[in-house]
Amino acid sequence: MNEADWTAEFEKYRESPQYRNMNAGMDLASFKQIYWWEWGHRQLGRFIGLVWIVGFLGLLATRRIPKGWTGRLVGIGALIGVQGAVGWWMVHSGLQGEMTSVASYRLATHLGLAFAILGLILWYILLLGRTESQNIQARRLRERSLFGMGTGLMHLAFLQILLGALVAGIDAGRNFVDWPWMAGQFFPPDAFSITPVWRNFFENPGTVQFMHRIAGYLLFLFAIGVFFRGRRAAAPSTRLAFTLAAGMIVVQMLIGIWTVLNAAPLHIAITHQAGAILTWALIINARFRAGYPAATSVRG
Repeated sequence: MNEADWTAEFEKYRESPQYRNMNAGMDLASFKQIYWWEWGHRQLGRFIGLVWIVGFLGLLATRRIPKGWTGRLVGIGALIGVQGAVGWWMVHSGLQGEMTSVASYRLATHLGLAFAILGLILWYILLLGRTESQNIQARRLRERSLFGMGTGLMHLAFLQILLGALVAGIDAGRNFVDWPWMAGQFFPPDAFSITPVWRNFFENPGTVQFMHRIAGYLLFLFAIGVFFRGRRAAAPSTRLAFTLAAGMIVVQMLIGIWTVLNAAPLHIAITHQAGAILTWALIINARFRAGYPAATSVRG
């Protein structure tokens, strides 16, 4: 909170490989910018944990937790705690050896767990939006094939999100800025130049971006198939849910192409990540609507 403390923190940073290899010559004002991003992210994480603790204990004390839900809510809190530990594990990797940034696979783990927590929270919100008897009745109307396709879409989208984290972790989105080709060809050059070979799937920008592109194409094609199957759903709300999910996947793919063609500037990359959050939420919602369809009248 004073200039002496800032100077002391800056001196510690100047001893890190990131400063020596990437940010040599950075002034104190620039250091404060990256410091506040890191500090703010940590405080937000702690605040999320505090919200869970206060909310859970308050509901527990007032006996407002529905029967059978205590364990589920505890599970959410436990995952938030694990997420904090994974965050430390991720940050720690950036301080090993001559590392100038966090390990991409640890970043993918951190982001993947965040999306898993978000998905669980959304699923629980949807379940709690109806009474238990309504959910039991709705489950009898489950469209099993569509629910299965929604589950597959969810898993494929989750894989794509993890691959996106790998792309972001090594700035792979700034290495090949043409589309539909990569450096003028379908398969990127030097895709397996790193030894051992398995490291290319995590650290080679061309290989990582190629995997992200291919998974995106597969997700797009699968979403189109799920969309046409969803149009035959009995409940209008289910049909709408799958239409929105498929439509957002198309939009997200276009944003991804836009990101690549512009070499992933911050504002477009953030838009792409925000699109991933919305896409994930819409897929979760569509899967729920297939598993717990809203009851409709014959006329309706």
